[in-house]
Order: sequence, then C-alpha cells, then structure tokens
Amino acid sequence: MTLLVAGGAGFIGSCYVRHRLQAHPEDDMRVLDKLTYAGRPENLQGLPEEKVELVEGDISDLDTVASAVQGCAAIVNFAAESHVDRSIESPGEFIETDVFGAFVLLEAARSQGIRHLQVSTDEVYGSIVSGSFTEDSPIRPSSPYSASKAGGDLIVGAYHRTYGSDALIVRGSNNYGPRQHPEKLIPLCILNALNGDPLPVYGDGMQVRNWIHVEDMCAGIDVVLERGEAGLVYNLGGPEELANIDVVRNILAFTGRDESLIAHVTDRLGHDRRYSLSSERARALGWGPRVRFEDGLRRTVEWYRENEWWWGPVRSGEYREYYERRYGRALR
Repeated sequence: MTLLVAGGAGFIGSCYVRHRLQAHPEDDMRVLDKLTYAGRPENLQGLPEEKVELVEGDISDLDTVASAVQGCAAIVNFAAESHVDRSIESPGEFIETDVFGAFVLLEAARSQGIRHLQVSTDEVYGSIVSGSFTEDSPIRPSSPYSASKAGGDLIVGAYHRTYGSDALIVRGSNNYGPRQHPEKLIPLCILNALNGDPLPVYGDGMQVRNWIHVEDMCAGIDVVLERGEAGLVYNLGGPEELANIDVVRNILAFTGRDESLIAHVTDRLGHDRRYSLSSERARALGWGPRVRFEDGLRRTVEWYRENEWWWGPVRSGEYREYYERRYGRALR
C-alpha cells in the first residue's frame, strides 16, 4: 500500500520512512513536506526513488493535501513546527501548521475513509514532579509549541468522536538520533563539542527528560498504526530519564572534550522541569524500546562525526543567525 507521510523529510519522519520500507518493503511512501529549514531532501538520501515520492507542499493547503492523499491507505502526520524556542519567538507559525494543518489532514483522511495517525509529544502534558504521565493524564501545555500540538491532538479526538474518524495519536518522549536539526539539545551540543564551541545549558541543567532513540520511536509508531485502536492515545516513552546536564556531560565524554566548555545560560521562558511517560498501552501491543541511552548517544555522536556533509550546510546561514540571537554569542 501507499502511505502519505506528512513531514517525512524531517528528523523523525525520514527515520519512519526508512523504518517502514525496511519492515514493509512492498509498500510505497508519498512524502509531503514543506521543506522548511528542518525538512530536507538530504534526509531521504539513499532511499529507492521508485519507492519514495517527495511532494513539496504545505499541510495547511487544502488543495495540496487533497491531491497528495489520492490513492493512499493511511496518513501519518509528522509535519510540525517543533522547536520550543522558535515557538516563543513566532507562535503564529506553530498554530498554523500544528493546529490548522492537522485539521486539513483529518479532513482529507475523512473524505477518503482512511486512518490518520497524529504524531504528538509528551510536552502536551506539561511538567510532572514524580511518577509518569499516562494517556489519561490531563494536558497542561506550557509553551506555544506544546499548546499548538495539544490543539492538534484535541481536533483528532473530536474527529473520532464526532465523525467516527479512524484517527489516533502517539505521544513520544524526547527523541534523539541521526539527522536531527542542531537547534535541539543533543545535536547542538555534539556539533559544538566537535567544533570546540561552548555548550549552552539552560539554567542549572537539571531539567529531566525521558530520552528515546528515534528508531525506537518509529518502531512504536508503526506498531500503533497497524494495531492501535481508533480514538486512543498511545505514549511512547524511552527507557531512561536523565537531566540535561548529564546528557551534556556524556556528549563531552564521547567527543573527548573538557567540561569547561559547559556554558550555563538564562533559562528558557516557561521551561518544564520534568517529563516522564508510562507506555503500558503501547507495550500491550507488543512494542518496547530497545536502545539504551548510552549506546544510542554514542552511535549518534559517531554519526555526526562522520557526516559533516549533512550538517555542514545546516550549521551555516540562518542557523548561525538564530544561534547568535538565542545564545548571545557567535559560532566559530
């Protein structure tokens, strides 16, 4: 069958395309991507052209989506503006893509009578002091990004309840792995360490995150797409929780750099202190994370070390301007 993968040229989306083709080599993938700064054709490099069709377009455009969905058996929606810091600067763009775009895709899925799987985030739950969020926990988003994702999630639920749409949601914890844009913590710190730049750490660095390797995330998404129940939410949490400062220290160790490169900066506005997900519902479908954080981080560091062709162009131009604006210092 053919799947419409919205945002399939981004970090998690492109990994899912690779995973799906490996697990289901008989399938075809139609990637609909706006190809903004974080969505790049290079992320699909090496995949068979006869199996992957790349359509440049915006999920907020009704005509584009209506055309792209023709002949598809399901929609998997990764398309999103996804960086909290950028949402604080420009919240309107996030609402347009993450809320209205979700509506457009849901309408397309409803018109075709096909399944819609919404890829969301643990950030919609807000922060938790102890224990873990379940799928029944209330959503209390803290940032414009997480609020826009929560808005999309609520529309998915409403479409199932109102129209009987075959729609469901996965909420993942913090992803990491190859091809992640360097605005995010792990690739930012890896590339800064490799290049001898300071590693910016928000506040005291004790914000705790539940890290999941992108390959485990994509395996979970595929299980939910195939076996999940319409109308339900499925959490996909990683195997370990670490404070950001410990993640940074591990990166320094794997890159052979000294901790003197750590640079504490003013904390992010509305910064959630801790995320943690319970994934029992997804585990009941047969899924579970396999990649331990230390092993996954080491592999990720090596990928960036060996693939300057990929990150060199990304770390120039607009990103350098964004970095200097965000952290108050220029990259080398």
